[in-house]
Amino acid sequence: MIYVTGDVHGDVSRFRAAARRLKKGDVLVVCGDFGLLWDGSKKEQRRLRRLARRRYTVAFLDGQHENYDLLAAYPEAEWNGGRVQQLAPNIVHLLRGELYTIEGKRCFAFGGGESESPEWRTQAGAGWEQAVPTEEQLRGGMQTLERAGFAVDYVFTHEPSARVRTFFGPAADLTDGLGLYFNWVEQHTTFRHWYFGCIHKDKQLSRKYTALFLQIRPVEDAP
Repeated sequence: MIYVTGDVHGDVSRFRAAARRLKKGDVLVVCGDFGLLWDGSKKEQRRLRRLARRRYTVAFLDGQHENYDLLAAYPEAEWNGGRVQQLAPNIVHLLRGELYTIEGKRCFAFGGGESESPEWRTQAGAGWEQAVPTEEQLRGGMQTLERAGFAVDYVFTHEPSARVRTFFGPAADLTDGLGLYFNWVEQHTTFRHWYFGCIHKDKQLSRKYTALFLQIRPVEDAP
């Protein structure tokens, strides 16, 4: 079964909670800000090794708050029909604009984001500019969707579209290039449900969109 959750920011308690529900072969999608590649410390490495012993697979998107220099050290591989970076046999980084077929469901993933908190830009110590998707990545996502006939089952992103972000009120009304890109995606693509993480709220907005933070829910729970 496919499960999905919001930003983790290195909090391993989320994965302990998942262990009580998920079985071998299940996939937990993390919608950005994984946070277990941050300072490269021995403590962080121990946490990754413990996570690698879980019976389920962790498939995470990158968010605004990652150390991209550390992430870049991991090799690329093929996983369920799309490109990933492989951190461990059961831990994969879903790359921007890729399409994965998981348990027969077509899942489009696109991480990254533009933060409204400039102080985060230097705290990771490296690679902040890599949080913002490149034109090549944006074009690649469009080409992936075109090859899929602009029809998928699920969309997983860190940020929502600019249109959806307005549902969270003026304080969340940050319009950036990626949000406008996702406007285009939702206008041109048929999908069953879209999950995103960066708002830090657990809220189902409609039959088509859900913001996730602490909840761990099966994607099939979408109406």
